[in-house]
Amino acid sequence: MRRSLRSSLLPLLWPVVTGVLLAIVVLDRFPALGLDNAPATAQNDQTTVEPYPAPEPVAQQVLPAPSLTLSAAQREESADPVLREAPPLQRNNGPASYQTAVDAAAPAVVNIYSSRKISDDSKHPLMSDPFFNQFYGDDAVRSQRMLSSLGSGVILSSDGYILTNNHVIQGADQIQVALRDGRETLAKVVGVDPESDIAALKIDLDNLPTVAIADSTQVHVGDVSLAIGNPFGVGQTVTMGIISATGRNHLGLNAYEDFIQTDAAINPGNSGGALVNTDGSLVGINTAIYSRSGGSQGIGFAIPANLAREILEALVDHGRVIRGWLGLEVQELTPSLANSFGLSAPQGVVVAAVLRDGPAARAGLKPGDILVGIGGKRLIDARLAMADIAAVKPGNTLQLRILRDGKAQNIDVQVGERPIPDNTPPPIEQDENRQG
Repeated sequence: MRRSLRSSLLPLLWPVVTGVLLAIVVLDRFPALGLDNAPATAQNDQTTVEPYPAPEPVAQQVLPAPSLTLSAAQREESADPVLREAPPLQRNNGPASYQTAVDAAAPAVVNIYSSRKISDDSKHPLMSDPFFNQFYGDDAVRSQRMLSSLGSGVILSSDGYILTNNHVIQGADQIQVALRDGRETLAKVVGVDPESDIAALKIDLDNLPTVAIADSTQVHVGDVSLAIGNPFGVGQTVTMGIISATGRNHLGLNAYEDFIQTDAAINPGNSGGALVNTDGSLVGINTAIYSRSGGSQGIGFAIPANLAREILEALVDHGRVIRGWLGLEVQELTPSLANSFGLSAPQGVVVAAVLRDGPAARAGLKPGDILVGIGGKRLIDARLAMADIAAVKPGNTLQLRILRDGKAQNIDVQVGERPIPDNTPPPIEQDENRQG
């Protein structure tokens, strides 16, 4: 019985033993077929949101600086810009070509070349020699060079008003505008708004092309978008994508953020260019990219056309953007902070600091107060609260609802005007690495 069981199992075991031996031989001869147990190296790249990098500085001949900024008298004499309204976008079947949209918008997109003089502190090697240095000392003549950068802009009115990004022209001594039709001219600064990264320029040319402005509140995720600009200085370029998202904020780019996100390729030099719909109407001003490499990775941001239009009108009328201001600093209310204040769940923001003699201080707000409502609306986010306050006209009264020592109370504050931030150009080391 035992012999018969053994003889019946042997035919079943031989294929298994043969298969195992064959696998050992194959893995020994071809080790690449084995499993790679080496752990994959995790990428430690830290993804950051940054504006476009400026091209390498170009040494040019130093030119005398013209009168760059539009004076108050010139602003008074200038007529308000006449802007064209775009009709609602018709969302029908997609066309095979967007030539009509490009023909409508591209002539109004300009190349902007800005330059500023900087001191060249580099010395000739002989100046390091004590023998030669004794004849010159610290009074050696320092040379100057021009630092140039490029970007794009959009002509919005036939009388020459152009919108671009503030970082494209910040600190410039001279701003040159080149049109698609080959004309070139110098531009004057009407006004800048660093907190939204918008700048308004004006040029004096006849028969200027313009782009119609769409209602950016009607932009929807999935709409086709075209980005027009001057990437890397190669010349006017059009790229296509879709609207990926709207209302993007918390990116840390500007004080006031409400970006349209698109996957249309945006690269260095596109700053200030146009984001248009399939009708060729302006829906946004291209401003920044989200990138690890500095080039396009399919995540670009544009300032909505409605916001850009409001800022243009404010800059033309006042030379600045007037925003409401309370003079306080707030921080997010985390669960641990909420627990320390005896709250069961986070609600509102914590007043971290109050500016002495500011509107909030005069109304009686104190550090440690929890701000839970503004103007009758529940407050959820600190950045959105900042935008709500900015929208209030200075001089008007705004009701705040706070929690102090666990008790709710209302405080009326007379809104002040937000101070204009310092627009001093950054150090040259920062400017050379800036994208745009």
